[in-house]
Amino acid sequence: MVKFKKTIFKKLVTIFIALLVLSYIVTGGFLYYFLNDYATREKVTALEENADNLKSVFAYYLNLKQKNVVNADEWFEYYLDLASTSSNSIIWVVDKNGYVIFCQPSAAKDVLDKYKDETNWPKLPDPKQYNDVMSNGGAILQKTGDFFGFFKDDSFKYSSWLTVQMPFQVIPQNGQQETIAAVYLHTPLPEIQRLRTKVFQLFMISGGVAIFLAIVLVYVFSLRFTKPLKQINNAARIIAAGEFRNRLSVKGDDEIGQLASSFNQMVDDLQKVEEMRRGFIANVSHELRTPMTSIRGFIEGILDGTIPSGKHEDYLIIVRDEINRLNRLVNDLLDLARMEAGEIKLSIKPFDINELIRLSVIKNETLITTKNLEIEANFDTENMLVTGDRDSIERVVINLLHNAVKFSNENGRIIFETAKNKDKVFISIQDNGIGIDENEQKRVWDRFYKSDKSRGKDKTGTGLGLAIVKNIINEHKQEIWVESEIGKGTKFTFTMDFFKNNIED
Repeated sequence: MVKFKKTIFKKLVTIFIALLVLSYIVTGGFLYYFLNDYATREKVTALEENADNLKSVFAYYLNLKQKNVVNADEWFEYYLDLASTSSNSIIWVVDKNGYVIFCQPSAAKDVLDKYKDETNWPKLPDPKQYNDVMSNGGAILQKTGDFFGFFKDDSFKYSSWLTVQMPFQVIPQNGQQETIAAVYLHTPLPEIQRLRTKVFQLFMISGGVAIFLAIVLVYVFSLRFTKPLKQINNAARIIAAGEFRNRLSVKGDDEIGQLASSFNQMVDDLQKVEEMRRGFIANVSHELRTPMTSIRGFIEGILDGTIPSGKHEDYLIIVRDEINRLNRLVNDLLDLARMEAGEIKLSIKPFDINELIRLSVIKNETLITTKNLEIEANFDTENMLVTGDRDSIERVVINLLHNAVKFSNENGRIIFETAKNKDKVFISIQDNGIGIDENEQKRVWDRFYKSDKSRGKDKTGTGLGLAIVKNIINEHKQEIWVESEIGKGTKFTFTMDFFKNNIED
């Protein structure tokens, strides 16, 4: 048996075990605390997306009913059954008087049968169960609990449920929106919390095994810690298994020290590549799921005859537009990945930023005139030379212009400004649109981030414009920032290096 003395080996093993156990306890505590909230939020988001899809399908169903399509009810019931199965929830469609006109799965109808009145339709017993969603102006409601006593019935396994209510509104002849029905999705909370329990159990088991194995490995390999080559070999095996956090701590300017430094640089590069790969997959998976589901649904509707032949062209146009958007999305993602990997080389040359702005406005004249926007240019001088990659900066200007047009109101104004301050030129693009909340302004540069869901009115966008803008400006070693106020508009400003041979008026 090896005797422990006050050696570096003993200190390293003790510190490593202490840190590992502490990290395990802290991570486990945070995981347990946040996992339930995360699972609930993810479920709420999924239910809201399902409710939004069902609202669109319900509108289509009403259109079929107006046309007296014979199998409209059966088609809608079938769609509700699919949505109920995929979301693991009970789905109701309730009219404004509280009558449940549709319910899936069919097993849930037995309880509703108890509430049938003289109309032979089940009516929700408590007005609180439908009055709120019918009279709140079209907002989505979220409730947890027994839904005002409804799920206390012995027929239900659980009494605590998550309920998402989404109203369906129409615009009658008086021109004011009116709620005529609502989609309800109910999911038992214990089913959601089960995810926390399963993940935490896996964490405990895997963490315990990992700690045990780590202690054994550290003990074995630390016995020869003084041999740098053995340390490099051990670290190389860990890296080969996909663990990029470990770094070598070999010091010195000799060959082994240089090898350790090169090894650490290699690990940094591998970690960046791995992070880019994971980020790319996560973003693509998230952004492609919804449009691909829509495309599949429309095509299946055409093939199985659910969509009438007279509507084929309309839905095929939607499919085409979605495919075009997906193509732009993939191209933007690839461009962004190349930028972050440093594969795009800049051609730094002097050019006139004022002229570039004028040409960008001309190129997007159709987009601007569609909303009847006024363009105002406030330039310090007629010509303003800056140094940079002209094509990249043109992309920045056009992306910011598109952003300003998208969120401007009809008959609004977009203002371009260029001004010199010492050796910098400040270029700004300002609109008088809806604005961005102060708490959200720091996150507008993130991929696919939307500060306000209501801002997503332009379905042709990819959600990557500002992320690309930020990367281009960073590659130029310049700065960009946003100033905004809700209801008054947004102003983006970035800097460029002033061309010293600029001839000013």
